[in-house]
Parts: sequence; structure tokens; C-alpha cells
Amino acid sequence: MKKILIADDDKELCKLIQITLKSENIDSKICFSGIEAINELEKDEYIMLILDVMMPGLDGFRTLEIVRESSDIPVLMLTAKDDTSSKVKGLRLGADDYITKPFNTDEFLARVDSLIRRYNMNNKASQNTEDCRETLHFDGLEIFPDEYSVKTDKGMIELLPKEFDILYFCAINQGRILTKKQIYEAVWNESYAFDDNNIMSVISRIRKKIEEDSSNPKYIQTVKGIGYRFNKGV
Repeated sequence: MKKILIADDDKELCKLIQITLKSENIDSKICFSGIEAINELEKDEYIMLILDVMMPGLDGFRTLEIVRESSDIPVLMLTAKDDTSSKVKGLRLGADDYITKPFNTDEFLARVDSLIRRYNMNNKASQNTEDCRETLHFDGLEIFPDEYSVKTDKGMIELLPKEFDILYFCAINQGRILTKKQIYEAVWNESYAFDDNNIMSVISRIRKKIEEDSSNPKYIQTVKGIGYRFNKGV
């Protein structure tokens, strides 16, 4: 059975979350620190991470940054701070959703269910499209669908599934301006839910991996106020 990983230093809350998930026949495992969660994700497979922001030592934001270096597992962040800046920071670092403590269990389960459905839909969509993708060649960049990797002057670089899907979608639409809505619906395979911060976070990670100068991108370029465009001149 696939499981959800819970990372929070509040032992009573963790137990409550675990009982709530169990009531919906969802198995879970508890970690009480960011380091423990990172190690657990390396050892076992999980369909989602529930991550608290305020943990001693490695806080939720830094934990998320490290997780996103190697995984695009859906992440639901828990925060006691009901302020916009904390939520925006989490989303920009790659969180998929957030909920403020204390929370209603029905709302919590609805958000969990939404992220699980997104995870399942994305996996199914990726399996259906992998066979029909072709290798793409550009100036200084080759994109290999079979390996979810690219080749640049830096060498071979592996991308996370979401990173690869966004790069590939932009590349096959080379020269065309793509709105964030178009990118979201093509890659996440669901109706747009004003998830701009998530898209921006993934594109930022792509640029850091494939660009010589991520502040002056050669490939995925920003079209201010609209979205993005894969450079027609490469």
C-alpha cells in the first residue's frame, strides 16, 4: 500500500493526522524532523508529503527546498501562520497546497484527496505520453524524453518529471507565447487553479539546471504579464 509521509514535531497533531487518514483507509508514517523526513523519502516510496513549516533545526521551507532537488512528490504544508508571505514562500519553493492550523478535518481530507488525485492523474498522463515523445535538438540543448534528461554544455542533466514536462511542452511550442494557464493545464492535466507560484518555482529550477545564466535565460524566456516562450532563435 502506498503511504503518505507526515513531518511535524507536534506529536499529538501527527497522531491526529494519522488517525484521520486511517479513517479514509490511507496509510501513513510520521517523522518528527526535516532531516528524518528527507532520509525517509530516500528509503521508501510515498504519494504525498505533509510538511509543517515551523520545525526546530531544519524548518519546513529548507526541508522543502532539499526535497525539491530530487523529487516532485505532492507537498501539503501545515502552517500556524495565517499570513500571505509564509504561504507564498512555500508555494514558490514548490509546495502544492497549504492549510493553516488549527484546521477542519473535512477541509484537510479534501485537500489530501485533491493532491492524491493529481498525483494519480499525472502518473497516468506521463505513462500515456512517454511513448509518443521525440528527442528534440536545439542550440546547446538536447532533450531526451526516454530518460527525462537533457544534454547541455554542462553535460547530461536529469530533470524531475514536472521540470521535464514543462520544458518539453514549451520546447514543442517553440516561439509561441504560452500563458501560465496553458502550461498548467497541459502539464498538470487538470483545470487551472491559479497556481502561478508553482509554475514559477518549477521554471526557476529548470533554468538553474540548464542555463549558463539563469537570470538571463536562453531557452525559456519570460513574457512579462503573460507567461513564457521557448526562444525561437535557438
